[in-house]
Amino acid sequence: MLEIANLSHVYGGGTPNAHHAIEGLNLSVAAGELLCIVGPSGCGKSTLLRSIAGLIRPTGGQVRIEGQVVRQTPDNLAVVFQDYSRSLFPWMSVEDNVALPLRRRNMDKRRRQEAAKEALESVGLAGAGRKYPFQLSGGMQQRVAIARALAYRPTLMLMDEPFGSVDAQTREDLEDLVLKVRGHHRMTIVLITHDIDESVYVGDRVVVLSKAPAHVVGDLKVHLPGPRDQISTREHPDFVHLRAEVGRLVRGHATV
Repeated sequence: MLEIANLSHVYGGGTPNAHHAIEGLNLSVAAGELLCIVGPSGCGKSTLLRSIAGLIRPTGGQVRIEGQVVRQTPDNLAVVFQDYSRSLFPWMSVEDNVALPLRRRNMDKRRRQEAAKEALESVGLAGAGRKYPFQLSGGMQQRVAIARALAYRPTLMLMDEPFGSVDAQTREDLEDLVLKVRGHHRMTIVLITHDIDESVYVGDRVVVLSKAPAHVVGDLKVHLPGPRDQISTREHPDFVHLRAEVGRLVRGHATV
């Protein structure tokens, strides 16, 4: 599904203040996989996601999605950002926000509305379509952003620290929502997070990046019994062990 080969990116190249965000990064993601990427603060996680999404042109290497080199934002991709308040249009209803990208699918208005209602129902917001974003809590607004991505039916969904702006309880609810919609839609998901526990809880794999310039220092498979839940899964010995391994890698104590 996704192949990243020798990826590098330099901000301000050729200047005394040039910043090497990524250098020689290699990574592959299988179809249907939920990959979590963690690393130290400022290590280049968001730069990597923007390179995958075609939002920036990397200074070196290639990104391929389904065999095609990414040179602009692909049509089969959706992105969920951290700041839901900026990703939703406040003057549009919730349903219209979700339906907006479907215009690129050449769907008529009726089909767009049906797809938006279905997506909202899948994230637990049935009946909220006529409301406006400001009438919803932060967690509900992020559910709208996820619904918008789901309605588009992408083959790859990118999530850039999507739960970083909500409280702890809402964060857990949204983690469970991601597991639910991933199981239902079987789409490929790459989730960027700074939360080690979250990466182990939701991921099939956890990739750990080094300090900038970022490269892969750890790639761990997550084998936890399912279905996962916020209590028993986090108490499981394998969860505790993996959490410790990822933590050591993030802090630079080992390479796996």
